[in-house]
Amino acid sequence: MNLSNNKILITGGASGIGLGLAERFIQENNTVIICGRRASLLEEVKAKFPSIITKVCDLSLEEERIALYEWITANHPDLNVLVNNAGIQNWMSITDAAFYENMKNELTTNIEAPLHLTSLFIQLPSLKTVMNTTSGLAFSPFAKVPVYSATKAFFRSFTLSLRHLLKEKNIEVIEIIPPALNTDLGGIGLHDAHPSVSSFIESIFEQLKEGRQELTFGTSETRLNASAEELRNHFNAMHN
Repeated sequence: MNLSNNKILITGGASGIGLGLAERFIQENNTVIICGRRASLLEEVKAKFPSIITKVCDLSLEEERIALYEWITANHPDLNVLVNNAGIQNWMSITDAAFYENMKNELTTNIEAPLHLTSLFIQLPSLKTVMNTTSGLAFSPFAKVPVYSATKAFFRSFTLSLRHLLKEKNIEVIEIIPPALNTDLGGIGLHDAHPSVSSFIESIFEQLKEGRQELTFGTSETRLNASAEELRNHFNAMHN
């Protein structure tokens, strides 16, 4: 992937890892489009980065995903990078009264939406790269976020297959595999003790320059290369 002179769509680009990616891609001389549900948050990002292009879109709704694609084809047909980054994380137990509703929201946002967007955007003749944000929890789940962990395992599996399936279209598939970072994913304050987004972004951009297609950092690098026994031990250590 060339790191400059691209036109890039980042879902969930108004906060956390998505915003970190957007900022760094702008620094690398790219045109960046971000989408999200909250217009006020998108406006805040636009005020900080005037060159950024924003689009309000609720990716949990099929019709809005289709509308996003149609808007891109009409206004930005030269888009060549899709970053499937949007995701939600619920700390919950299967015994919670709201478990089923929260589970459906996670499945829709973390699995259905990026798969649907990918199937749409690969129809763009200009598309050259798909980047999918998974998680270190794809390898060893955390029981307090059981559905989130499972969706990321699903999305990693899909990404591996997608890389093979898109070879004939000459579309590169890159997996972003973050560990827990200091973001508000899952709730404010839950991840304050973890590494900064900026450190993670710097690391994965160095890996992009090296041509890597699986971008890791800290514990996600460890999990990517761990044996089955090591992953079992890691799971047990997290839950003792």
